[in-house]
Amino acid sequence: MSRSLAVPSGRRPEPVASAKLLAPRPPRRLVPRDALQARLLQARRQRCVVVQGPAGSGKTSTLVAWRQALLALDFDVAWLSLSAEDCAPARFFDCLLASIGAIDPDAVREAALLLGQGNDDSALEHAVITVVQAIASRPRELVLMLDDLQHLQDARIFRALQWLLDYAPPKLHLVLTSRNALPLSFVRLRSQGLVSEFDLRDLRFSAEETGRFLRERLGSIDLRDMQALHELTDGWVAGLQLFVPGLQAGRGAAYARAQARDAQVFARYFEREVLAHLAHEDLALLTRMAVCNRFSASLCAALMGQQDAGGMALRLARLDGGNLFISRVGGHGRDDWYRVHPLLRETLMARLERRPGAERRALHGAAWRWFEAHGHIGEVVRHAVLAGDAHAAADIVQACASDLMAQGELAALGGLMRRLPAAQVQARLALRLAAAYLHMYARNIQALESELAQLQAQWDSLDMQQHHDMALLRGGLALQRDDTEALLALAPQLRAIPDDRPPLFAGRCHLLAWMLMHRDAYGQARVLLDQAAQQRGSAPARRLIGRCLAGMSYALEGRMTEAEQLLREVLQEAQGQGAARIGVASMAAGLLSDMLYECNELEAACSLLEPRIEVLERASIPDAVLRAFVVLACAHWLTGRRLQALGHLQRLEDYAARNGLDRLLAHALRLRMRLHLKQGQTMQADMVFGRIEVLGARHAGAGKGTAAETWRTTERARADMRLHWNDFGAAVDCLGALVQRTASAGRLRTLAALQLQLAVAESGRGNQQGARHQAIEALRLGHRLGLVRSLLDVSTNVPALLDALLADAVPDPVLAFYARRLLDAAAATRRMGAASGGATDAAAEGSAADLLNAREREVLSLVAQAMPNKKIARVLGVTPHTVKWHLRKVYSKLGVAERGEAVARMRDLALPRETPRSR
Repeated sequence: MSRSLAVPSGRRPEPVASAKLLAPRPPRRLVPRDALQARLLQARRQRCVVVQGPAGSGKTSTLVAWRQALLALDFDVAWLSLSAEDCAPARFFDCLLASIGAIDPDAVREAALLLGQGNDDSALEHAVITVVQAIASRPRELVLMLDDLQHLQDARIFRALQWLLDYAPPKLHLVLTSRNALPLSFVRLRSQGLVSEFDLRDLRFSAEETGRFLRERLGSIDLRDMQALHELTDGWVAGLQLFVPGLQAGRGAAYARAQARDAQVFARYFEREVLAHLAHEDLALLTRMAVCNRFSASLCAALMGQQDAGGMALRLARLDGGNLFISRVGGHGRDDWYRVHPLLRETLMARLERRPGAERRALHGAAWRWFEAHGHIGEVVRHAVLAGDAHAAADIVQACASDLMAQGELAALGGLMRRLPAAQVQARLALRLAAAYLHMYARNIQALESELAQLQAQWDSLDMQQHHDMALLRGGLALQRDDTEALLALAPQLRAIPDDRPPLFAGRCHLLAWMLMHRDAYGQARVLLDQAAQQRGSAPARRLIGRCLAGMSYALEGRMTEAEQLLREVLQEAQGQGAARIGVASMAAGLLSDMLYECNELEAACSLLEPRIEVLERASIPDAVLRAFVVLACAHWLTGRRLQALGHLQRLEDYAARNGLDRLLAHALRLRMRLHLKQGQTMQADMVFGRIEVLGARHAGAGKGTAAETWRTTERARADMRLHWNDFGAAVDCLGALVQRTASAGRLRTLAALQLQLAVAESGRGNQQGARHQAIEALRLGHRLGLVRSLLDVSTNVPALLDALLADAVPDPVLAFYARRLLDAAAATRRMGAASGGATDAAAEGSAADLLNAREREVLSLVAQAMPNKKIARVLGVTPHTVKWHLRKVYSKLGVAERGEAVARMRDLALPRETPRSR
């Protein structure tokens, strides 16, 4: 039976406990380990430091002391304490990014968004690369300490850690501690002298350190007793530390002389010799609170079934004061938070496992109810599942799912959903709808389609609200597929959703507005977006997306000034709202870059896009991806960086083909064809045009929507080819029809460019009067819209056409001034290309070996041997996805599109082959 749980609206889960990100408090009487610390300080700039030893061997306390020394040397140090609950790739990365984010939030924002969209191997590696690139650009060195890696078992986590090791820049230093050998390859790092390894031989106390430790805690100790304890523990720190209570009570002489050098032996010994002598109430408290990774006085009181949190606080302070069993790890609100010594917790958990299952479930039940009352939703779900009350856990996730999606906290929702048993998700239509939306957010189209098909089969069992949710999901799918016709068919269902209904998924107004602007109804789209923003309860994230879409509508219409102003405001506001708004910020940046490029601010456009392009490609809507890659390709080309330009153009083409987006593919192919023509590569241009004609035939006759834009783009390519072959009459016919269609669509920026291209065609066939008329019309419209690049990119003949107009005395002085400004912009771009581009291209030809790094040359050498990606991956000891990533970089740098071209380019440029190193 479903329960009604009081989950306050807007409450957010706490995905990563703050205690995990805080290094434990240094012991009050820490034994100086000067020799060990000196060795660690010498290793501070190593790529990796590994500290391996059994439980309680002093790994954590050693790192704590080293951390203090590193902070004094002005290193940034991030800390992460791991536990068994982190043994899932998504959860581990949540913790990892939170740890780095505690030092530098900017370094992990893009990675957080990428992982929020999925956690397959591609997403994990992509996230690692994004973090690595962000850390590489930091001015300060960062040490990342990962404590207790033995809790992690998932091979995918260690693959990701291997990528982090392999790709780490010089400013990143990883410190890993574990009880067990780590399933990571250190072969290359060892050969390069970039790893330092410490084990139990390094960690254990010397006899002198043992004596100092015992004297500091006991005041004095007989030399023979000290030597006996040193032999008993073999310098094992935890064994010494946890035997102290017995020594303080005068029971040391009764200890059996069994060697206590590993966790299992110690657990038995400690159970018999220490826990058995604890006060009953202290042992009961320690045992019960071990079910929680961290605890406070009021939580312990709840676990003990008591009301007196004040008395419990005194008991915890007393145990903490002994510096033996628990330690304070920080505060949260008014409470101090503690955790049990990890080794002791294992022993206590073993005691709990021997208790009846009902008793253990009752403890978890008390824990989840306390966490529910105090707003720690992640802990609520974990303990509710362990309490055998998965139904309540699912109730809680279902209750907060709407708020989380409305706030854009989809990564947090995904983390909660992963904690639930699959049966609970499948049994609840609301959670299945939420899972479907997470698939859409992650662009996992196949999984989304499958889920929608299953839900459709249960249509009759869905209530009206769930019917609305299905319509929104199908609308979101149509948007991701760039399919205005599908959205048009869904429009009646979307409009039927009541205005006062709290939005669960992507706002219906956003979907309808996107459809309207692509069906040439820009004003209607903005009215709809304004109405959505004014609805009561509209979340900030939704309002930002609405304003971003409004900016996009202005840009499509050609009203660049309004578009730029609005998109700048959205970008600034989204950047100030943290990781949850990265998607909106990236979308705004992709669209805003179009304004910068239009104004001939080429470097500014590249600077805006380059840091965000990975997130844009993976997370944004097709429109933003299209504009971003076109701007990067064109801006790099104009500034002489032609290899980069071709690389970005290839990525756009791959993205369009991979996702079946004909509109984006048409734009990519037309731009590629034009670049071939500029280079005199007529044969290649003809081949590309053949592909464009196939697209054109597929969408011929389309009236409105994205299909119509696809057809218009293919017709523009046809006009380009007619002009190239000096078939000016056919070009005029083609352009004349396009001018009419574009004017009808209200795409004024494109209209101005077409009018100027028509002027070039009229001039070519000798109709100077017609050419002058069309040129003046284009200038008049371009001046009103503030256009620069849209006109200059029409043809290399544009400057000559403008010069001719000025020589012929343009009747309007304002248009004459505008024409001169365009000529000045064209000259400035030519100077920029000559200053940087010409030198860049020459450098690319003259010092080709510098184009590729050693790893890229390794990969390319193996490609030249006709090895497939999987075999290359085995040879290099990496994943096939990593090989693909390196190949994409190679293609971008060499300006090629496939393996054979890359090998040929390598031979043309006489690139030295890199002999793959043994692994």
